[in-house]
Amino acid sequence: MMRAFKAFLQTMRPKQWIKNGVIFAALVFDEKLLKWQYLWPTIVGFVLFSLVSGVVYTINDVVDLDKDRQHPKKRYRPLAAGQLSPKLALSLAVVITIVSLILSVLLNPVFAAILAGYLALQIAYSFYLKHIVLLDVIAIAAGFVLRVAADIPLVDAERFSPWLFICMTLLSLFLGLGKRRGELVQLGSEASNHRASLEDYNLMLLDHLLSIVAASMILAYALYTFSAPNLPADYWMMLTIPFVIYATFRYLYLIHVRGVTLAPDEVVFTDRPLQIDFLLWGLAAVLILYLG
Repeated sequence: MMRAFKAFLQTMRPKQWIKNGVIFAALVFDEKLLKWQYLWPTIVGFVLFSLVSGVVYTINDVVDLDKDRQHPKKRYRPLAAGQLSPKLALSLAVVITIVSLILSVLLNPVFAAILAGYLALQIAYSFYLKHIVLLDVIAIAAGFVLRVAADIPLVDAERFSPWLFICMTLLSLFLGLGKRRGELVQLGSEASNHRASLEDYNLMLLDHLLSIVAASMILAYALYTFSAPNLPADYWMMLTIPFVIYATFRYLYLIHVRGVTLAPDEVVFTDRPLQIDFLLWGLAAVLILYLG
């Protein structure tokens, strides 16, 4: 039983839960990070989103079971490797979903509605949207935007800039396109056998889209730093723009020059310069917001 539990936990991909960290955006940028009455609901919200996203990964692995068994990397996942039965995985997923949704209602009804919407979107993605070219990456982006929106009712956000929604949309599109590019390069001629939408992508299209989104993302963030109403009036936030530019350029360098095929979120775990850059950006942003 313990082995099955460990396999289920692995299927829920706890390493990927870091993506849910974007839920703290409203807390940080509304300058309420140091207020416990807003911090603890955000932490609980992060845990609930992590549990639900784990459920989504489980459902996705059950749906893609046959394809994953033929994938060079995914075949080692517990379900594809036969270490976990689909019936047990789905049973545990249902229990976690029910508990998470009940707790979310108790935490905040608006938050619960957003979490339920996120779950519905991801289930639609697992069964349908991920097979449709362009809509697959748009669905990924929508999931990140919902994560950001989820914390707004938890912290009673008053000065959260709409620019941050635009920045998050563009960033998540960048991540989604980067992931599709990595899959296309890694799987080659077999790509469409593992993901139907990859048949309609090619490297030229993805590189063009990445360039468009990268430029738009940098511009949107730059506009945020001097036009958002909640930022210090001395425009010190503009000093964080170089960090965003470097992170974007660094990732493009890694995929075009180094030939990296990992998903963007996985690249962060392996590339030290990117890790340092993100740390410095976060440090600078917090210092400017809270000491400016």
